[in-house]
Amino acid sequence: MNLERYSRQTQLKEFGLEAQEKLSVAKILVIGAGGLGVPALTYLNAMGVGTLGIVDNDVVSLSNLHRQVSYYESEVGEPKVTSLIKKLKVQNSDTKLVAHHTFLTTENALELIAQYDLVLDASDNFPTRYLVNDACVILKRPFVYGALHSFEGQVSVFNYQNGPTYRCIFPTMPNPAEIPNCDENGVLGVVPGIIGSLQALEAVKVITGIGEVLSGKFLLFDGLSQNYQKINFKKVAGNITITALKDSYEFNCAVPQASVSAQQFAELLQSEKIQLLDVRTTEEYHHYHIADSIHIPLSDLESNLEKIDYSKTIYVICQSGIRSQKAIHLITAIKPEVRLVNIEGGINKLKSYALR
Repeated sequence: MNLERYSRQTQLKEFGLEAQEKLSVAKILVIGAGGLGVPALTYLNAMGVGTLGIVDNDVVSLSNLHRQVSYYESEVGEPKVTSLIKKLKVQNSDTKLVAHHTFLTTENALELIAQYDLVLDASDNFPTRYLVNDACVILKRPFVYGALHSFEGQVSVFNYQNGPTYRCIFPTMPNPAEIPNCDENGVLGVVPGIIGSLQALEAVKVITGIGEVLSGKFLLFDGLSQNYQKINFKKVAGNITITALKDSYEFNCAVPQASVSAQQFAELLQSEKIQLLDVRTTEEYHHYHIADSIHIPLSDLESNLEKIDYSKTIYVICQSGIRSQKAIHLITAIKPEVRLVNIEGGINKLKSYALR
């Protein structure tokens, strides 16, 4: 360990050499290499965390660049993990950087998380958060949570020293129609940097034992008013006794819904002509879309239903799989006899199968 490199933090009497040594042997898994993952990984790497694992299977897109500041225009289309690890290696050659080119699933979550001391969840969807929570409870790993919406952010630490879990404050997954979506509603570029940095701070506190960890406390940040608020919440005993993952972490839907995985859909596209409804924004659609798809933004769907052929199965896609479920609920309420199929993970997952 290069003592000179970390001298400005080891000279802090509350931190010191002992805390630095704890960081140097720590293993942290960061799930997501996007708006939250980029600043969190950058600071954890700079501060001397020994091993950093990165779980992500997405590629850099133009709409990422205003907030995911480690990526460049020339890297659009490149896997995020590949791009980010190149820069992290230049920043700190001593860190062991482990690439996990995959999405977190029920099949790999326990195996991946078991290799690390702590999980920093920088994902952007509820199914992953519930999966992370349950896997961390089973494996007795703390996890640092962060979330974004518009000008706001949230941070907390769950499952720390037998403390409250994510399910203690959010017991059940919401209905898709209730969820604000970043792709649709946006986020101010600097906000992920603030929240991701706060997540990195909490991870350092958990690993080193300094300060007061945000366990049982939910931090709310409002960027427009520069206001921070803490909400206390208590442990619910039943939430720390999880012994197995659920079979599925898909959204709870009021209407039964057919779905296909990105891989299944990719195979379908190659074997038959299908009717595909794309409900993303015009900007998203123009940046990348599947040929011959019907484009109707979700906000315009109800007034443009006549553009769809209801005698055929309708496959519905968006960027991440949230708006497509909202679209299915909307169409089903008006035309309950129609067969609709949701594409899980949307364009984000399809890109990993190199559809062009």
